[in-house]
Amino acid sequence: MLTLQLLRTEKDRVLAGLRKKHFADAAIVDQILELDAERRKVQGINDALSAQVNAASKSIGALMAQGRKEEAEQSKAAVASFKEESKNLSQQLDGIEKRQQELLVQLPNIPHDSVPEGRTPEDNEVVRTGGERMPVAADTVPHWDLVSKYKLIDFELGNKITGAGFPVYTGMGAKLQRALISYFLDYNAEAGYQEIQPPHMVNAASAYGTGQLPDKEGQMYHATVDDLYLIPTAEVPVTNIYRDTITDPKELPIRMTAYTPCFRREAGSYGKDVRGLNRLHQFDKVEIVQFTTPETSYEALEQMVLHVEKLIQSLGLHYRILRLCGGDMSFTSALTYDFEVWSGAQERWLEVSSVSNFETFQTGRLKARTRDESGKTLLLHSLNGSSLALPRIVAALLEQYQTPEGIRVPDVLQPYLRTDWIC
Repeated sequence: MLTLQLLRTEKDRVLAGLRKKHFADAAIVDQILELDAERRKVQGINDALSAQVNAASKSIGALMAQGRKEEAEQSKAAVASFKEESKNLSQQLDGIEKRQQELLVQLPNIPHDSVPEGRTPEDNEVVRTGGERMPVAADTVPHWDLVSKYKLIDFELGNKITGAGFPVYTGMGAKLQRALISYFLDYNAEAGYQEIQPPHMVNAASAYGTGQLPDKEGQMYHATVDDLYLIPTAEVPVTNIYRDTITDPKELPIRMTAYTPCFRREAGSYGKDVRGLNRLHQFDKVEIVQFTTPETSYEALEQMVLHVEKLIQSLGLHYRILRLCGGDMSFTSALTYDFEVWSGAQERWLEVSSVSNFETFQTGRLKARTRDESGKTLLLHSLNGSSLALPRIVAALLEQYQTPEGIRVPDVLQPYLRTDWIC
């Protein structure tokens, strides 16, 4: 969440950032600042009243000791009147601050200076590409045909049990999921990320802390009786571990990784873009999360990008890394890199990871802090990334490694799957 201090001191930078993100209601900034001016005015009046209350209260005892009872009673009446007026002013302040907060949470994060201009995915900047693009054979087929042929995933059964977007993984398909999750977690742990197994549901405070509420309320599944939300990503519960905490600087940076199922209500269009594993309502993902000092967060972001890049390289997939333009970034992000892998069978790029720096946008909501050298508290920076999301990785692996004899298992997965072929 953006701070009042930022709006007061760097209004022009905030407005420029909102324009880069193509935020349509920048007038909210002026509304917040007008409320801030009103709040300061009311607070000044209330502070003056409090001083009068204190002065009058002190005089009552002295007047009584001098036998000036009538004047003392007058002072008591004045104190009562001042207190009533102060109560009304306090209520007015509460209303102003509540309205300020309602407006502040509507403002997205300000993009980093390196974020390119643009509105759509076509405006994203290709940072680099890697891996070999394998030639597409005449008999190459998309993954939705492969999973049916080798009985790996049953989409119709999932539709019967729950609905569209909830597949059932069977046999080697289920084992492939487990192998990928184990490999990703081991890879992250070896790089110094502590493994976490968090809850798969969170309360509203947690969803608010990472920015899912109020921005993405319609995209989350809500258990209304208990007012809990199924998580859209492990980022939400893992990041909230440090809500309302002050971390010793010696413990930084904090690195965590977690596997969870993810649940998203987001609706998609029809066609190949959402067919098969391309878009699901429930899917598996391994996440990495970091907390750092403000001075080191962009160095940490680059390290996370390299970490995910090497993971994709180990799977032997052709990939590219994109720096997202302002119009294609998330509400909470200051800078995001997307990873896409090439699907030869579908002749399109498939997004498999996003790695982002949120700076203080989340930690301001979370009150996740540390201390500087003087002992003063300051907000941490939070970062997260997919390492990796499974559905499109599975799609790309099946399509790239298909042969007439079956699907060859990448070398790094063979110890986990305990075979070198799916056939």
